[in-house]
Amino acid sequence: MNGPFEQQPARSVDSPAEETSAISANGSAYVLGEQIGFFLRQANQRHVAIFADMIAEKLTTTQWAALVKLKDLQPCSQGNLGRETAMDMATIKGVVDRLVKRGLVNTAPDAVDARRLVLTLTREGEDTIARNLAQALDVSQRTLGPLSPAERMMLIELLQKIC
Repeated sequence: MNGPFEQQPARSVDSPAEETSAISANGSAYVLGEQIGFFLRQANQRHVAIFADMIAEKLTTTQWAALVKLKDLQPCSQGNLGRETAMDMATIKGVVDRLVKRGLVNTAPDAVDARRLVLTLTREGEDTIARNLAQALDVSQRTLGPLSPAERMMLIELLQKIC
């Protein structure tokens, strides 16, 4: 009884059309279509496509995450926003730079530590969130659409467990 995440015995490839696999040192096969990363990437691609289709502002999912988390935390440092949105320092810097350029976020030096940037939403940033909040909630519903309510809860619980 082998599930998609259990070790599979090595398989011979009968034709070039069959899925190929790499054989590890212990003889188990690595079949891409049986790996968790493969499914997570596909699920993320589905979510990103739905998000891009539904959010009128042409924001990325990381930009949206930064905006809505900043709304909850502001004023806050760029570093704290990165931690709270699970983005590394290079990623959050790029996201913030793009949001500043679009006029959605203000930056100012921290009064106590001038090396630190303090972030706040602009009025346009606040309005952008307000205009897109209902659609963002619908994005999540559509992403999870193929799942029953119980499966949705289970998926979220399982993902939280591995994160």
